[in-house]
Amino acid sequence: MKRCLVIGASGLVGEHLVNSLRESGDNSVATYRSNLIPTAEHLDICDAVKVKKLLERLQPKIIFLPAALTNVDFCEENRDPSYTINVTGVKNVVDASNKIEARLIYFSTDYIFDGTAGPYHEDSTANPISEYGRQKLEAEHYIALTSLNYLIVRTTVVYGWERQGKNFVNRLVNSLRDGITVKIPDDQIGTPTYAPELAISAVNLAMKDLKGVINIAGADCISRYEFALEAAKVFNLQSNLIIPVSTSELNQPARRPLLAGLRTEKAASLLSVSFLSSNKGLALMVEQKPNLITSSS
Repeated sequence: MKRCLVIGASGLVGEHLVNSLRESGDNSVATYRSNLIPTAEHLDICDAVKVKKLLERLQPKIIFLPAALTNVDFCEENRDPSYTINVTGVKNVVDASNKIEARLIYFSTDYIFDGTAGPYHEDSTANPISEYGRQKLEAEHYIALTSLNYLIVRTTVVYGWERQGKNFVNRLVNSLRDGITVKIPDDQIGTPTYAPELAISAVNLAMKDLKGVINIAGADCISRYEFALEAAKVFNLQSNLIIPVSTSELNQPARRPLLAGLRTEKAASLLSVSFLSSNKGLALMVEQKPNLITSSS
């Protein structure tokens, strides 16, 4: 397999991309920014000079770019620092990848949509309602206009084992195990995506002669509340600790797309697969012990 680089390996998607590439026999390299990975290279994508030097030294053929600042409320209240990572940093990677003629696989989100008509196709009209969504869409536009060889992978509500434990299911399970009551919106509809399946699918699509946008997401279109109840059931935790609320009751700084999620017919056809339901993804998460890149390169 072609030599690959994963930029942002300490995040959920990045961890599983490295695992997937390793299992496929790729001699991949990973980078981290703020969460130390001893076997990876440090890289701040906001530093254009360092990005250029690293790519010129490593000469990867395919670059996976899941690195992003994904805290939606932080982005809403801190536009400049989040923009520097989510837009300027992406531009730095695009420009450097063009110079070495590397293929770029960029990870985006259904937050580029307004959440009035989901789940969305690849060619649905974008209309972000949050700063995070606007930043991701601007990065998409820059890639589409300037990248010589790219694939934009849109995904949503990604869950699975991860080192930092920040994703929705990790946080939910930890809270329920500690007996903590959690409020979950019952009006946010999406298509939860199992991280290992996302990674495997993205790696396989990266090897195809495919350019443009593609959606990778789970099979179920369900509310966050329904997803939380399913997680509690599969993990054998107390579902009565999960309290349904409306999004407006949470008083969050950033607006959320309510009827969101992604349609995956295109990816399913190209890969000849059926994407996992939430129940099956959660069951696999219970069965599989964490196998992350902290233990080996």
